[in-house]
Amino acid sequence: MKKGDIVLIPFPFTDLSGAKTRPALVLAVDELDVTVAFVTTQFKWQESWDVKIEPDTENGLKQASLIKLSKLATLSRDLMLGRIGTISAEELRVVDSTLRKLFRL
Repeated sequence: MKKGDIVLIPFPFTDLSGAKTRPALVLAVDELDVTVAFVTTQFKWQESWDVKIEPDTENGLKQASLIKLSKLATLSRDLMLGRIGTISAEELRVVDSTLRKLFRL
């Protein structure tokens, strides 16, 4: 597992009342944990920090999706259910640039 991978993970609800298994983009990995961004196909909730990606054979997604960079979680690596693909180098550059803007880095 590495930065840029799309994985399946039980992503927690924002109110921590539960979780839903969904794709997420890996942003950082260490020995115990992984930091991920929520991935959704729900464009009605699109925000300025979201990055749109189209499905392809590399990323393994079935529909156009949004990487929700304002919806991040750091979770145990043990929760990963599998890797479904990886985003392109260009998409990863857009993600990195957007994160720098979001966090004013």
